[in-house]
Amino acid sequence: MGPTLVLTGAGPLDADCAARAAQAAGCDAPRALGATAAEAAAPDLDPRRLAAARAALSGAPVDANLVPRRGLPRLLICDMDSTVIGCECIDEIADVAGVGAQVAAVTERAMQGALDFEAALVERMALLAGLDAAALERVWAERVRLNPGAETLVRTLAGLGVETALVSGGFTFFTERVAAAAGFASHAANTLEIADGRLTGRVVPPILGRDAKAQRLAALAEAGGFGAEAVVAVGDGANDLAMIRAAGLGVAYRAKPVLADAADARIDHADLTAALHLVGVAETDWVAA
Repeated sequence: MGPTLVLTGAGPLDADCAARAAQAAGCDAPRALGATAAEAAAPDLDPRRLAAARAALSGAPVDANLVPRRGLPRLLICDMDSTVIGCECIDEIADVAGVGAQVAAVTERAMQGALDFEAALVERMALLAGLDAAALERVWAERVRLNPGAETLVRTLAGLGVETALVSGGFTFFTERVAAAAGFASHAANTLEIADGRLTGRVVPPILGRDAKAQRLAALAEAGGFGAEAVVAVGDGANDLAMIRAAGLGVAYRAKPVLADAADARIDHADLTAALHLVGVAETDWVAA
């Protein structure tokens, strides 16, 4: 199959809604991909087709994406905070420490691209100096949850032989646990510096930031003997930009505008299983969470 308009809904996809979007985009009649999704063959990847499809949806909770010929990727690489999980771990740690508002404000500036990630991390970590390391376990137990569809996305692709990697500007304390819960084969993040059972307010260098995510993608692709065109990357913020741009298919999930504008596809309404539709994996092959 060549260029395809993929429609994924937050709930059951209305057939008339799908037909209206496909017609507006000048695509073939849509074919259902299950209860929440449909696809329609497109003549080409003209962005005006996508704009017309999105306009025809009239605010319905449906994502429209125009993707090239689909096929199983060789690598799925995902950001963690606000992508695979529904929170920003450093903000949750800060909330437990009583400095939540200050840290969250810096996080938001960094995610919007208004502040360099590395500088933002240093600034936020300094506010956490002296916190009992036991607070990390509390955050994990009480506040970290996988986003809907994350485990199905990861375990389905892994079961089909796709390499899966979690990469984060957050902390290995959480990526290790999230990777195990979602089914990622590997994970990479920053290591918190702890002395005498308390956070020092620093991370062990070097800092894994925006460029490091793209470098991780490149390293995994080189090790696997394939190019970046065979990679699907999923993220939500400005520090995912380089990774999203490097991937053959860069997917923005509930993303900040700076990333959504740069991505090849956007998931604003559906859950993370929408990425399986984007690469053409039939629902009959999905692994239930």
